[in-house]
Amino acid sequence: MSVPTTIEQLHSWADQGWLRRLDSALAALLLELDPSAPSVLQVCTALLTHMEGRGHTCLPLRLLQAQPNAVLGWTGAAQTELLALWQQLPPSLPDWLNTLHASSLVRCVDNLLPPTPADQGQPLVLGGTATEPLLYLRRYWQHEQQVARDIRQRCAASHPVDMALAARWLDRLFGSATPATSTTATTADAATSDAPDTPIDWQRLACAVALRAGLTVITGGPGTGKTYTAARLLALLFAISAAPERLRVALAAPTGKAAARLRQSIDSSLQELSTRLGNTLNLAALTQRMGAARTLHSLLGARSDTRALRFHAGNPLDIDILIVDEASMIHLEMMSALLQALPASATLILLGDKDQLASVEAGAVLGDLCRDAAQGQYSAQTARYALTTSGQAVPAAYLAHGSTATALAQQTVMLRASRRFGGLIGQLAQAVNAGHSDRAHALVRSDTSGVLHATRHPSIDTVLQLAVHGRAGASACYADYLRLIHAPASRSTQAEQHTEWVTSILRAFDRFRLLCAVHDGDWGTRGLNQSVQRALEQAQLLKPRGEWFAGRPVMVTRNDPSLDVFNGDVGVTLPGPTNASALRVYFLDGDTLRSVGVSRLAYVETAFAMTVHKSQGSEFLHAALVLPPGGGKVLTRELVYTGITRARDHFTLVEAQDGLLQSAIESRSIRASGLEAQLADSNTDTDRH
Repeated sequence: MSVPTTIEQLHSWADQGWLRRLDSALAALLLELDPSAPSVLQVCTALLTHMEGRGHTCLPLRLLQAQPNAVLGWTGAAQTELLALWQQLPPSLPDWLNTLHASSLVRCVDNLLPPTPADQGQPLVLGGTATEPLLYLRRYWQHEQQVARDIRQRCAASHPVDMALAARWLDRLFGSATPATSTTATTADAATSDAPDTPIDWQRLACAVALRAGLTVITGGPGTGKTYTAARLLALLFAISAAPERLRVALAAPTGKAAARLRQSIDSSLQELSTRLGNTLNLAALTQRMGAARTLHSLLGARSDTRALRFHAGNPLDIDILIVDEASMIHLEMMSALLQALPASATLILLGDKDQLASVEAGAVLGDLCRDAAQGQYSAQTARYALTTSGQAVPAAYLAHGSTATALAQQTVMLRASRRFGGLIGQLAQAVNAGHSDRAHALVRSDTSGVLHATRHPSIDTVLQLAVHGRAGASACYADYLRLIHAPASRSTQAEQHTEWVTSILRAFDRFRLLCAVHDGDWGTRGLNQSVQRALEQAQLLKPRGEWFAGRPVMVTRNDPSLDVFNGDVGVTLPGPTNASALRVYFLDGDTLRSVGVSRLAYVETAFAMTVHKSQGSEFLHAALVLPPGGGKVLTRELVYTGITRARDHFTLVEAQDGLLQSAIESRSIRASGLEAQLADSNTDTDRH
C-alpha cells in the first residue's frame, strides 16, 4: 500500500472533519502554483487557514513545530495521525524557517531572515521575531501592519490642550477634585502617590487623557461607567472647542443592539448633565446633530453585493469625533477598515471590556490594545499631565519603569469600580475573571436569594422547563412575551396601539435568554432552538405554522444594508398593523421600532437560544448559560465571564456535567497575533506634555 502524499493526508483530515475543506483546498492550490512546494509549506498553509477559522490571525511556528497538539488541541485518532505526520517533517524550527524562506510563495519580512527583495504578491508572509516567528495569510499581515501603524500615529499625534480650561470643565462635569489629589505638580513624585488606597477617579482621568491625542481606549467591566464617561468626555469636547456647533459626532457599535444601548446611555447621561449645567453649555442643541447610533457596517457604508465599503482612505468619513462601544467585538479586518476610513484629524474613542470574548472573526484587537491596561504603565509626563488637568494623582503602582511606557498605554484607561455589579452577579464575574473556580462554584451553589442558581446534573428537559416557565426566584422566561401576543391589544389595527403592543412584546422577550457555548448538538443553539419551540407548542404558548409564524424570534445572520438589518440583530415575528396574515419581523433599538416583511429576510435563524458570542452588547433580566458536555477548548474563562455579565438581575448556570465550570475557568482564550508586539515597540514621546 502506497504512503499517502502530504496533500492526500490533508484532504483525508478534511474528510474526517479535523480540518475544513477550505483548509486543505488552499494547500492544494499552493501546490498547483508551485508543484515543488515542500511538505512543511503544505501543512503550514492548511493549518494557518484552519487557525484563521478559529479566530487567530497568524500561525505561531515555534509552538507549532515543537508541540503541534498544544496549538491544535486534537485528540484520539486525529492526534495520532498529527504526530505521525510530524515525524516526516524537518526536525527543528530553523529547518522549517529556512524551508519557508526558500519558497517563492512566501514573503519574508521583519528581519526574521534575510528579507524577500521585493513584494511579488506572495500569498503567505513570514514575520514575527527570531524567538516567535509567525506565518500569515497575506491579507491578515497587511491588516495587522496597517492597524499597528494607524494606532501608533493616532496615539503619538499631539493635540494642544488648554489644561487650565480643561481642569475647570472637569470640575463642572465631575465635581471638584478631592483636596488630597488637587495640588499642582511640579515634579514626577508630586504627581503620584505611594499610598495603595489613594482615591482616584479613573473616569475623570480618562476624559483628561482623551483630550491630547487622536485615540483613547477606555476599558472596564460591566457597571464601571464606560458610556457614562464617554458622555462626559463628549460634553468636555464640546465645552473646550472653539466652534462646538461645527463638531461632527458619530456613535457606533458592532451590532444594532449595542449601538442602540450606546445612544440611549449617552442621551441619558447628557440629559442629566444638561440639567445640572443649565445655560453654560447647550448640550441638547449640540447632541441633536449626532443622529442615531449605527452599526460599524452601516457607518462604513457596507453593501450586500460587495465586500467593498463606501468609506475608506480615499473617501473618508465626514466626522470629527467617533465613539465606538463594545470594541471587544471588532475583528482585525473591521478595525483596519474603520481606521482607514477615519480622517487623520478625527478623535476616536474605543469603549469595551477587555476581558470579554474576542470577536467571532479573526483577531483580538481590544485585548491586544489593552495589554498594559491593568498595570497602567503611565509615564512621568502622563502623571504630571493627569494631576494638572484632572487633579488625579496616579498611584505609583501604575507608573512605567525605564522605557516600558508605550504611546498606546498613555492613551488607555481602565475603569476599576463597578457601580452596577457589586452584588452576587458581580462577585461571580470577578471570581471567574480572576480564575478562582472554587469561589465561583461556592457562589452559584450556596446562594439562596434566587439571584444565582446552578442546576445539578440537568437534562434537556430541565433547560426547557427553565426556558418555558422560569425558576424559583427568577420568573422571567419565554412565556412572558408569548402571553402578550395573545392579549386583546393584538387585534387592534390602530397604528399607535399596535406599536405599543409590539414594543411591549419585544421588551418582554428580552427579559430572558438561553446562552450557548456551541451551535451543534442537543445542548447547542440548533438543538435547543428546536427543543424550546416544541416545548412552547406543547405548552400551547406557540402555534408554529410552517417556517414563519407569530412569535418566532429570529436572528439575522448576514448583513443587508438595503433592509437596514445586520448580522446579530434579533427580532420577533408578529402580525402587521393592518393585516394579521402579513407577518413582519420587528426589531427594537432603544425606543426605535423597525420592521421587515418576512418574505424579504432570507438569512435568519430561530433565536430562542443564541451563542454567547452573539449575545455581546446585549443585557437580559435573566440569562441562563448552557455549558455542553464535552465542550473542550470552546469552554473558556472569557466565554463564562461574558455569559455571566449578560445577566442584569438573575443568572442560571446549566452545567451539563460536573467539572465544566472549573475546566472553563482554568482555560484562557488566547489568540495568536503579532499586533501586541508591534504596539509594544512604540515608545512614548516623552516631551509631548
